[in-house]
Amino acid sequence: MDTLKTLHIVGFKNSGKTTLIARWVRLLKGKGYSIAVLKHHGHGGQPTMPNSTTDTMQFFDSGAAVSVVAGGGTVQLLLHDEPDFTGLKELAAIAKPDILFIEGYKKEQGKKVVLLRDTEDWGSLSDLEGIQLIIGCPEIATSVSHIESRVDVGQLDSWLFDWVEKEDGDETV
Repeated sequence: MDTLKTLHIVGFKNSGKTTLIARWVRLLKGKGYSIAVLKHHGHGGQPTMPNSTTDTMQFFDSGAAVSVVAGGGTVQLLLHDEPDFTGLKELAAIAKPDILFIEGYKKEQGKKVVLLRDTEDWGSLSDLEGIQLIIGCPEIATSVSHIESRVDVGQLDSWLFDWVEKEDGDETV
């Protein structure tokens, strides 16, 4: 079993989850960390698939349980069945990253950063377990670390580096 630091980034659509994760991936990669990201496709249906004329899609559409293409230092994996959350984390950890960011999967266990657009979001997300940081919605009162605006990247990055350095955030995958 390998251990890695895992952090969920949760919030509703257009709360800034993807922008924040992309920023933190670039930031940590620049510091020498290896990062994996697992994202829940919350838009309904399948994610956008590769062009149907590719060999990989022809194998996949013909019923292959798994279709893998590799080349140029990149691998693309298509599965017909969606693994459970643990299986998805194992897939995301296949390259043995130092840190795993998980976008979505609000109800799964784990340490979470919650992005808020307004107080209504807080009403829906305040009961989540494992909240480490709340971003947005300066009018709420909370005992959890709170950064009032997602554009305050200095505070966000500082919080991230503190979290990375903590020894209590490791998770076995």
